Amino acid sequence: MTAHRPGTAAPSAAVEHEVAVEQAHVDRVYAELAKAAVRAGDVEADGLARGRTDRTGDVRDEELTGLFERDALVFAAAKRRASIDTQYEGLVFGRLDLGTEDSTAAEREVRHVGRLGVRDDEYEPLVVDWRAPAAAAFYRATPVDPMGVVRRRVLRCSGSTVVGVEDDLMVPEAPEDIVVVGDGALMAALTRTRGRRMRDIVATIQSHQDEAIRAPSRGVTEITGGPGTGKTVVALHRAAYLLYNERRRFERGGILVIGPSAAYTAYIERVLPSLGEDSVALRALGDVVDGVTAVRPDSPEVAAIKGSLRVRRLLARLVQDPPAGSPTTFRAFVAGHAVRVDHEQLLRVRREVLRGAQHNLATDAARDALAEAAWRSVRQGARTERADFLDAFDGSREVDDFMASWWRQVDPREPLLALTDTENAYAVCRGILGHEEAAALAGSYRDALETGEWSVADAAVVDDLLARLGPVQEVEREDAGFYDIEELDERAWARESGGGRMARPVETRAVVTPADARERLLAGRVERGSGYAHVLVDEAQDLSPMQWRMVARRGRSASWTVVGDAAQASWSDLDEAAAAREDAFAGLERRSFHMDTNYRNAREIFDHARGVILPLVPDADIPEAVRETGVQPVDRVLDGSVVAGVREALSVVLDEVDGSVAVITPRRWADRLADLDGAGDGRVQVVDPLSTKGLEWDATVVLDPDGIAEESPGGVRVLYVVLTRAAHRMHVLRPA
Repeated sequence: MTAHRPGTAAPSAAVEHEVAVEQAHVDRVYAELAKAAVRAGDVEADGLARGRTDRTGDVRDEELTGLFERDALVFAAAKRRASIDTQYEGLVFGRLDLGTEDSTAAEREVRHVGRLGVRDDEYEPLVVDWRAPAAAAFYRATPVDPMGVVRRRVLRCSGSTVVGVEDDLMVPEAPEDIVVVGDGALMAALTRTRGRRMRDIVATIQSHQDEAIRAPSRGVTEITGGPGTGKTVVALHRAAYLLYNERRRFERGGILVIGPSAAYTAYIERVLPSLGEDSVALRALGDVVDGVTAVRPDSPEVAAIKGSLRVRRLLARLVQDPPAGSPTTFRAFVAGHAVRVDHEQLLRVRREVLRGAQHNLATDAARDALAEAAWRSVRQGARTERADFLDAFDGSREVDDFMASWWRQVDPREPLLALTDTENAYAVCRGILGHEEAAALAGSYRDALETGEWSVADAAVVDDLLARLGPVQEVEREDAGFYDIEELDERAWARESGGGRMARPVETRAVVTPADARERLLAGRVERGSGYAHVLVDEAQDLSPMQWRMVARRGRSASWTVVGDAAQASWSDLDEAAAAREDAFAGLERRSFHMDTNYRNAREIFDHARGVILPLVPDADIPEAVRETGVQPVDRVLDGSVVAGVREALSVVLDEVDGSVAVITPRRWADRLADLDGAGDGRVQVVDPLSTKGLEWDATVVLDPDGIAEESPGGVRVLYVVLTRAAHRMHVLRPA
């Protein structure tokens, strides 16, 4: 076959021949995949057979072994079948022709690259897993350093059908028997339409991206760069690579991926499964704490209070105070003695116990300390020995009754509701917050009571309270019911408990399906966070100091991948956040990778965004956009109805692009535009500015940029984010 000169169009017959060649290989791969599915089914059937028995009654040891083998085999088979099903779409996406410029076809090695490794019946590789060392050259070879690659080819497939190929030549001249097809896989991928979910870039990873993906797992790997540089998707591919390369460690210890919002996690949720990995925990910042789900934003002023480390002084005061409704004096008749412990003595006992223990884990210590205080109150002239008195105290129903109220279990969310009263908030915040700040904080918790929803910033606050109070302890009696504290008669509870030292149930579990806002806020259980082997934080520049502490509790023994861009920060005090971030990393080894090419935005769109950010953030990390459309963004002042102006802009961009479109609006206009969500046959999404973090669309309609900057915690930095979400078209509309 005559060689095709790079830079000119390959003849259609030659292209068809190349597609047919690749189709033949892909057919072999899918045939082997079908065999693998059958083998997985056989393993599953064998596993089920091992668990069968005709006996009744007690199970023998050999039968227990059979049940264990059954579960192991069925699990392994199900996992293999799920992997095969997940990787079916676009399984084979790459090809390497390895040799030299002068090598013949017989001398060159052909190596196909795909989402998972596939071998034939002779155990010869048909597809190399993209994460394997043998596939590294597919991503790292360049004309300057070809790594033995003559031609790199990307296959475009629909299911198991090859629909096109794109080639990159790595040597100066193509050998006589090699055809080079297309203009390059990367540019073809960049011009495709966007959908509601992020796609993986496994077929078009660039050399500098691959270096970050395959970096050593230990320590902290930082991935930085401006908008559209592929930081997020590189980090997700890194998570898949780590699981492949050190599976035992990372599957056992777990990988936690944290993003800025629920919209973000919904957008990226299919990336890792498409790469063959489904064992990663994916959380938005409002979902990091088990038992708390929060999507509601606070005002910038309140978010700044809840996110700053000074709020910890306020929380320390909250947990030092006795729970609401606690008795202020202890009176009882013990071993023939009238015992009285006054309010000041009770406070001293509480402070002494909490000095070395968490409240919810210190019930026994508190009871013992109360017993000593009671003995001190009666020992002068007492006819009873100390040991006898303490034994009587331990078995007293009156003491049980008192402890159930004075040292009850406290849900870590509960103290925050004490701040709904403004006067109480003033008292707790005195010397820490000003009057206006305290009033704003109280207002935010009244909003929580009205809506039944915590705010995103509250998750880190609750986590701090959990660390101070300890997790709520389960009741010991198996048949104990759950009671609402406000409705529970204290003495009735003492009778229910049988006088033992059981931890009293808390109101958070009063009702399975809560009916009012307070019950919704306190529903379920807040659990202590699990530790992970690796933590991946995206949009790291947005984390407040309190959120860094929350994340750090889940990564005390972890390695880290951290993704961010300071110019897009929505947290204002970057220095305080940086200090909390350093504490989280605890002196771990660092390595950094910088992404400097904007693959998302057309150059015309990014130039518009750059003109907004540079005057106010001169040191912003500005990448180079590599693609042009020849169409400038529309930036105009509306001379009439805002809603009509948005509808007009939508009609234009829906005609110009085939994919997704976002209307990005500040809160003041959101209600009026809500009915546009889902317009354009479901292609239109109405979204708030902060929820655009990490997302992209084919086109955007940005309403009221000044309003976006005014209402956002990061001001113009958040506007910069908003202006860099569109790949192909953007309209900026300014109300008159």
